[in-house]
Amino acid sequence: MEYRKLPHGGEEISIIGLGNSSLGPSGERDVEETVYLALENGVNYFDMAAGDATPFPAYGRAVSGCRDRVYFQVHFGADYRSGKYGWTLELDEIKRSVEWQLNALKTDYVDFGFIHCIDEESDLKTAVAHGTIQYIEELRRQGVIRHIGLSSHTPAVVDKVLDMKILDMLMFSINPAYDYRHGEYAIGSGDERAALYRRCEAEGVGISVMKAFSGGQLLDAKTSPFGRALTEYQCLQYALDRPGVLTVLPGVRGREDLERLLGFFDAGEEEKDYSILGSFTPQESAGACVYCNHCQPCPAGIDVGLVNKYYDLALAGDELAKNHYATLDVKASDCLECGHCDSRCPFQVNQMGKMKEIAAYFGG
Repeated sequence: MEYRKLPHGGEEISIIGLGNSSLGPSGERDVEETVYLALENGVNYFDMAAGDATPFPAYGRAVSGCRDRVYFQVHFGADYRSGKYGWTLELDEIKRSVEWQLNALKTDYVDFGFIHCIDEESDLKTAVAHGTIQYIEELRRQGVIRHIGLSSHTPAVVDKVLDMKILDMLMFSINPAYDYRHGEYAIGSGDERAALYRRCEAEGVGISVMKAFSGGQLLDAKTSPFGRALTEYQCLQYALDRPGVLTVLPGVRGREDLERLLGFFDAGEEEKDYSILGSFTPQESAGACVYCNHCQPCPAGIDVGLVNKYYDLALAGDELAKNHYATLDVKASDCLECGHCDSRCPFQVNQMGKMKEIAAYFGG
């Protein structure tokens, strides 16, 4: 397993976590066995926005001996007291629902308390007016919640919550289809979505990724908006390469799905290479580096994707990105202008020109 550090707190989070939207139908026993398999393989981040109530007691049993080594992402607004998933903005209902979730999970604290599914500005206004956000902040002060998060599909709404300076984590839908404006949750232009990812990284807000496979649509040529299927590993790598992303949370149906996904760590780079997306790139997205490093190897030894990422983050106001760039052994100024990267870039980026631009910006 690989881990990434939460900027606000320092927790080491597994880059693949576990989603629970599809796990409930397998039954409590299979849920428990799936969680055991996840724990055995170093998975430590679990999203509890489940499709139904089934996973909660199974999780409570599975993590009872290692609660201090796992992180639960609990949603304030998801309600499972009926046995099925429900959504509410009413504060009293939220309080009762969270109490039910904690009892079922056999825990008295929340690692990540998420303002749940705020996709409309009106929903955000309601959460503020009803005191939900104030309540979550108070629980953090009391230590009941360790970190505050938000789940949303809407960049403009996320930006408003980021302006509040309360977030440590964001759950957001990231996949190539949505970033290229295909699908129900493809909200915001490609530039707006990319700017959101960069803002999160610049402000130290981690991203946990939902819908990495676009509900499975990307995995089937018949339903893929690109007319060609992508693999799970390509989708996982794509999401992990976005700025700010700490973990991807695929929804599994049981052990078999999880075993297959864990194969990501043994897969070769060619199995994770998503540069085929370059042939699908809409005109508005052409010319933008997506950090895929399909242009490698660089004869001068430049990590072209990383150099571009630090540049984009610095432009977004991330001072640490400037420091990270300064520590690179090989910088943009070392470009030989051989054209190798330009000839290989599937996204039609003029990387030679970008290296000059970046070198001028950083002064080397």
